[in-house]
Amino acid sequence: MDQSHASSPLAGAVHDLATEVVLALRSGDHLATVCGAAGIDEDNRTGIAAVRVIGADLLLPSVLHGHHPHPGDLAVLHRAVREFPPRPDASDATAWSHWGMMCALHRTAPATTSGQLPAAGTGEPDAAWLEGAPWQAFTHQLSVLAPLAVPAASSAVHRAAAHRVVDLSRGFVRAVRRRNWLQAAGAGRWLAGLDGRPDTLGLDRGLDFVELMGGTDPRVALHVRAARLMAEGRAL
Repeated sequence: MDQSHASSPLAGAVHDLATEVVLALRSGDHLATVCGAAGIDEDNRTGIAAVRVIGADLLLPSVLHGHHPHPGDLAVLHRAVREFPPRPDASDATAWSHWGMMCALHRTAPATTSGQLPAAGTGEPDAAWLEGAPWQAFTHQLSVLAPLAVPAASSAVHRAAAHRVVDLSRGFVRAVRRRNWLQAAGAGRWLAGLDGRPDTLGLDRGLDFVELMGGTDPRVALHVRAARLMAEGRAL
């Protein structure tokens, strides 16, 4: 591991895991195990916590390349869902992130194992807080929830994003100007799959710049690569 990213065991594990997700996105290798490559299994407590941070993006290579995820990755994400449920006082973003992990499991797990997964639930977490949020806060929250930005998914968060594309575009530009590369990458990922972007936004070139400047953070590269793959399909 690059010691510059190992300020804590959890930070190092998140960095390594995000790096492996990016590699899998670039290669499209349906045989690859993201967790195994990062040295994470079901008994690695720090690794499980890192999976909770990465969230549904653990299975993103499978979602975007259209193949079943590695069984080991499913098992680890399943363990993260069980081990780190949102507390009663958890933030709305945390509740949505957990919901997204469960949905990712149900979307990608083979039919033979779907009965072993946690119930997907009949309702979504509350999303009313997004509707009235100022555009700056709206962009921040959408960037935190970037793992929900996947093709063919539908939720109240997706609908809020579709209704506030101009606000999200303003937030993307603001994040770039403030050199907040992770927020810019997350916002850009949402924008890549949405219609109605201002013609003057220049998202493609903006994402190139974000990737260049935020290159030391693999989470930035993860969102940028996801944005490019989704832009090819235009299917949010």
